[in-house]
Amino acid sequence: MWAQLIKMQLKPGKDAAELDRQIRAAEQPGSGLVRSILMHDQKDPSQVYGLVVFESEEKARAREQDPQRQERLQPVRAMMEDMMAGPPEFVDLTVMEEWTG
Repeated sequence: MWAQLIKMQLKPGKDAAELDRQIRAAEQPGSGLVRSILMHDQKDPSQVYGLVVFESEEKARAREQDPQRQERLQPVRAMMEDMMAGPPEFVDLTVMEEWTG
């Protein structure tokens, strides 16, 4: 498995819930996405983190390049520009082990 941690800074008064809904609506079956988690920093709610887990990095990269997905994300990009204080930061991660209690 492969994962990506995305850090975003929201502008004052903005909320990432609608952004999350729009991104989910653009998702397609078979993309390799295993799990997606959206989180707020408890000490600073304007800091938002997304953790997306994929079957493999190859599937994640293919998903990034999918023209149909890119088209469906156009409104999301406009929304992100309106609500984010700057560009998101991405950290690529190799999943070493997964455990669910």
